[in-house]
Formats: sequence, C-alpha cells, structure tokens
Amino acid sequence: MKKHIFKATAGVLTALSITLAGCSDFLDVNDNPNQTTEALPSLILPSAQAAVGIVLGNTYQVYGSMWSQYWTQNRSSSQYKSVDQFLLQGSNFDRPWQLLYADGMEDLQLIINQANAEPVKQYAAAAMILKAYELQMLTDAFGDIPNREALQGEQLNLNPHYDSQESVYDSIFALINRGISLIDASSEYIPGDEDMIFQGDMDKWEAFGNTLKLRAYLRLSEVNPTKAQAGIATLAGATFLTEDAAINYTSTGGNQNPLYAEMVGLGRTQNLVASETAVNQMKALSDPRLLAFYQNAAGTTTVNPIPQGSFNTPPSAAYPLSLPSPNTGAAPRSAASALAPVKFMSAAESYFLQAEAAARGWLAGDARGLFEDGITASFEAYNVTPGAYITTAVAAFPASGLAAQLKAIITQKYFAMNGNQGFEAWSEWRRTGYPDFFVRSVESSLPAGQFPARFLYPNTELTRNPNFPGAKVVTDKVWWDK
Repeated sequence: MKKHIFKATAGVLTALSITLAGCSDFLDVNDNPNQTTEALPSLILPSAQAAVGIVLGNTYQVYGSMWSQYWTQNRSSSQYKSVDQFLLQGSNFDRPWQLLYADGMEDLQLIINQANAEPVKQYAAAAMILKAYELQMLTDAFGDIPNREALQGEQLNLNPHYDSQESVYDSIFALINRGISLIDASSEYIPGDEDMIFQGDMDKWEAFGNTLKLRAYLRLSEVNPTKAQAGIATLAGATFLTEDAAINYTSTGGNQNPLYAEMVGLGRTQNLVASETAVNQMKALSDPRLLAFYQNAAGTTTVNPIPQGSFNTPPSAAYPLSLPSPNTGAAPRSAASALAPVKFMSAAESYFLQAEAAARGWLAGDARGLFEDGITASFEAYNVTPGAYITTAVAAFPASGLAAQLKAIITQKYFAMNGNQGFEAWSEWRRTGYPDFFVRSVESSLPAGQFPARFLYPNTELTRNPNFPGAKVVTDKVWWDK
C-alpha cells in the first residue's frame, strides 16, 4: 500500500489566503509559515505550487497575453493601459518576483534539502522539476537572475549576485536530470492529493520533466543549436506529456483562478477585451475554437475585437466588444471564470515541441503527425468539434523546408495557447519570430518596429540589493532571443 505523508484538505490553496483590497494588495504574502526544516514536504509542496500558479496565471498571463496580442485594454477602463503602451516601471514586477523567490523557490528548496530522506524523495523529485520550471519562468522574463546565491541555506538571500542566463539554463537541465533520477513510481512514499498538478502520479512528473527539458533545449535553438541538438538527443525514447500539466481551481474564495480572483477584487471591472490581431487570424481560418477563447459581443452573434492598443478610441454602443472566454479566467462577471485552470504546460504544447524537434532532425518522429496531434489536443482540451479544420491544416503542412515547417508549427502553437499560455506564446514569438502577423500597438511608446522583449527588474532589487547588475529597458533582448 502507498503511504502518503500527509492527506491534503480540500482547502489547500487557502493556505495562501487572498486579501483583495485592490491590485496593490493582491496576494500580499509577506510571512512564510514554512520556513522551518521541520515542515512537512506535503504541506510545503502545495504552497510552492500555488505560488508559482498565482504568478503564471496572473501577471505572466496578463503581460504574455497582451504582448502576444490575444487581448488588449478595454476602451471603457484603464488598468492595463501601461502594458499596452509598454510604459513599465520596476515596481510592476515586485510582487511576482517576491512570490517566485520567497514563496516558491524557498519552499521548494526546503523539500530538496531533504532529498536523501526516503519518505521525502518523491516530493524532492517533483520539487526539483518544479524549481527548474520556476527558474525558466524567471530567466525567460528577466534575463540574468540570482540563482546560486538566491538562497542562504534555507533562507532567501536579499543580496545575491546575479548569474548569467546561460548558466541558469545549465541549472535548469541539471535540476530536471536530478529530479527524474529520483523518481520511483513504485515507492511506498509518494505525494497524494496535496500535489495539485499530478496528484502524486510520478510517471506524469517524469513526462513533465522530459517535456520541460525539450522546451528548454529548443529555447536555445537560435543561440546555441549544437547544444540544443545534443541535449534533445538524450531524450530519445523518453515519455512526454499527453495531458495538461495544470492546477485546477474551484469556485470557493482562496481557491479560484488567480486572474479571476484579482479581477473580482478590482470590482469585477472588465479591463481585457479581444484583440483584432488574434481574432482576425482565427476568423480568416474559420477556426472553430474562436468561441472557446472569446465571447460573442453582448447582444450579437459575432466576436467583435478592436485593434491592439486602441483603448483611447471612445467606446461605442453600436459596436459592443468581445471579452475573453471564462475558459481563460479573464471574465470576472462569469462565475465559470473562477474554474479556469492555470496551465504549466499543455498536451498541445508537448506535441508541438516534439514536432519542431522532429522537423529539425533532432528527435525521431513524424513532424506532420505530431503537428496534427498538437492541433487535435488543443481542440480536445476545449471540447471543440474541429470539422474540416485539422484536415485542412495538416494538408497545408509543408512537405519540406525547415523555415516553412517551423512557421506552421509555431503559428498553430500560438492559436492553441490563446488565453491560457500567453507568456509561453510570447516567449516563442521572441525566439522564432512566429507568428509573423503582430502589429504595432496603436498607443505604443516604442519606436516603429520595436516590441517588448523582457520584463523589468523589480524596484526591490534596485533599492535593496547592492549586487544588482543594473537596470534594463523593455526592448533589451534576453540571451536566447536572436
């Protein structure tokens, strides 16, 4: 019989209780109750998972989905105007930085430090893989970040030196390898329901680790293709995700989708609406998923988008705007939005990653077949009947020519990530240049032809860390962005 160190209660997310007194107070977690080597890993793991999910499903989702031009600022509100204009301040990123380091990485390290204890080993395996995921979130957003000195023992180091993004990626690969090496699905000590991503299924953790490694190596495709190819070669015969790696939420307070919860705290104001960029492309392809990602405009049977960044155009009663679907968590007036999952990685992404690796000749497999699997997984995730869409898309997949095949793969990945993996879609656009139909935001503060390429370092680093390496601007590219 499997032994679970701790049986989670239904309110595990409530451990990170949400105080919604406006945007500045959202999830203001200042005290970490788990800062003790005596804390049970079964209590720490869900706390860390929740912290990562909060950042991924809120800040990263908003910025990623607006900069991927799925969403834009509503004309009748103002919360995200600066995001659409690319007029950012370091303080915009204080909270996600804090949550990822102080409430995510610190907790995960507490578990990792106990990896040699047999009852903890499977928790440590999951913690290592999740820490690798978190490091990629941080370095893909900010570039060079604290890593080796981020923690002092089990405590957060407030004055760490920064590590190069290249070395952080080396740590990502090492953590995944170490985590996978510890996995023993037959162990009598495995996580249970307190594991909010896979409920203790260690085979799925291994598949997640392999898929994350594939994603990370492909991220190096333009900066170090030799290393990327060699790393992917080690994945021959590996298992990859065939279902979404996600946290699912409930309708009760403290357990809701984090973006929905923040919007409720902001008075249910609808700040996000459909962008013409994504919607018009989907309409041109007669994509049946359109209503999985957007709502018909009020009183109509159509999805009405607006040009990216056109929030200063006065609203018109004659042209009601379409909102994101409750599937995305960005519809605060719909109770169903509370249930939207936060997707760490999707099955669709897994197949598209494999398709790209196969197209490059770096991984065995049928690129066209995996491309089809990716589109199919996206339709299945939203219970949408594809009609002739998948057949048509697969028939148009280029028989040869890497550039043309990559364009097809990444563009379909972009459609699949609409509303749930905005940050990853933006990261893939930075890496590959696809999709190639992004437009200049109407109110962009940047020169023509320039787009945002990174997050800004938080003000807390500038003011508190004497080893802070210096401020960046939003157009400074990260290391792998060539």
